[in-house]
Amino acid sequence: MDDKKNRLEQDSLGELQVPDAAYYGVQTQRARENFPISGQVAKPVFVWATVAIKKAAALTNMELGLLDEEIGRIIVQAADEVLAGKFMDQFVVDVFQAGAGTSHNMNANEVLANRALELLGDKRGNYSRIHPNDHVNMAQSTNDVFPTAMRIALLKSYPNLIEALTKL
Repeated sequence: MDDKKNRLEQDSLGELQVPDAAYYGVQTQRARENFPISGQVAKPVFVWATVAIKKAAALTNMELGLLDEEIGRIIVQAADEVLAGKFMDQFVVDVFQAGAGTSHNMNANEVLANRALELLGDKRGNYSRIHPNDHVNMAQSTNDVFPTAMRIALLKSYPNLIEALTKL
């Protein structure tokens, strides 16, 4: 990778170059490199459902006094942008990624954290201010987020399914 067009991020496995223009981070980049299985990414409705959960968690964690109001509000603002259809090209994890949805969950956490940082005038990847795990994923488990997002996406898609079946 050309270091001039990348930023260096670090996780528990070490350092890795992430494209400078990306809103995702190091864990998503690792998933892209380790699981290039089908070339297919999550459908927008599934991304929407995942981000809706992240927004609800931020609002709840603020209400409970667990998440700083400024950080929570900016995460909610970032989530609202994704829910409106922005940044869908930043959800790049293969749909057949390994595990119980960890890579997809982290992809969402990183996109929201980096967009929130940008909204605050900070640089993407400066996770000392807003962290994908500590702030965006606060009090959540991938084992809950992923299957809940699947259910929400299915329910949101239901009217289209009924319409298609009726036409069929």
